[in-house]
Amino acid sequence: MEGCFLRLYVHENQHCHGQPAWEWLLRRANKLGIRGGSAFRAMAGFGRHHRWHEDKLFQLVSTQTVEVEFIVTDTEAQQLLDEVEKEKLHVFIAHVPARFGIINPDRKDAPDGG
Repeated sequence: MEGCFLRLYVHENQHCHGQPAWEWLLRRANKLGIRGGSAFRAMAGFGRHHRWHEDKLFQLVSTQTVEVEFIVTDTEAQQLLDEVEKEKLHVFIAHVPARFGIINPDRKDAPDGG
């Protein structure tokens, strides 16, 4: 299948509808019928303001970035991005063309990889 690799970056302490933004993104994508998604917490990094963020053992409120990623069709990507825009959720995105599918699918897998 042809589609894209969609990666969204949010802060760990960022929320949407009373839940962490990364969790809201995963739940919303699931409700939209997207086949899968994952969230990864950053160990260290910096953003556009060039401030260093690092995971510290005894930090109560983290400002670390969470990367939420999906491999989706272009239509699915647009549906999710429309939802993000509607909620006015502040995110940085990477949207990269991708070819994807399942090698050696079993009977439960859809013929198109979906």
